[in-house]
Amino acid sequence: MGMNQFLQSLSDLETIDRAPGYFKFEQHSVAAHSFKVAEVAQFLGDVEENAGNQVNWRLLYEKSLNHDYTERFIGDIKTPVKYATPELRQMLADVEDSLTANFIENEIPEQFQAAYTRRLGEGKDASLEGQILSVADKIDLLYESFGEIQKGNPEPVFTEIYRESLSTVLRFKQLVCVQYFLAEVLPEMLAADFSDRQKLAALTNELLKQED
Repeated sequence: MGMNQFLQSLSDLETIDRAPGYFKFEQHSVAAHSFKVAEVAQFLGDVEENAGNQVNWRLLYEKSLNHDYTERFIGDIKTPVKYATPELRQMLADVEDSLTANFIENEIPEQFQAAYTRRLGEGKDASLEGQILSVADKIDLLYESFGEIQKGNPEPVFTEIYRESLSTVLRFKQLVCVQYFLAEVLPEMLAADFSDRQKLAALTNELLKQED
């Protein structure tokens, strides 16, 4: 038993579309999302480190690169469905955990199983790295939805995805990296010229005021 199945399975992540079932001007795969989240997490880690906070870079990279690998087993389920009820969310998490554990036991060589149990487990925990992952994941989703809104996509779901993503980011506003994103990055994004700019700016201001 080698690592062939794991390495081959990475191509599967390229075929899983994000936000399935909706019209999109630009398709995003789980593989592309994982790379972008790792890049965003890297930037957020830089902000935290520059502020004097200690970042476990190995843990951060492992969490961000692998956080959606388990979607290989069940696909990318629509956010409104995935979070419809706490019970459903827990059921889906249990299925992912079971399939992941089975995959590691049967396809990962024994000497690497502990490492992949760590890498493929739930990364969004209370550690600084876990919180950065939670923020990075939603920032990429924010940009995905913003890209569709900017292009004039009429699907209202992308406004809701934008709202949900920013609301989640704001829950971590105690982090220096989130404060930097809100002060320096978000205003620059909203300064772009697009038809729904005023509407999206108003929604953003509403969410920011709610968190003050």
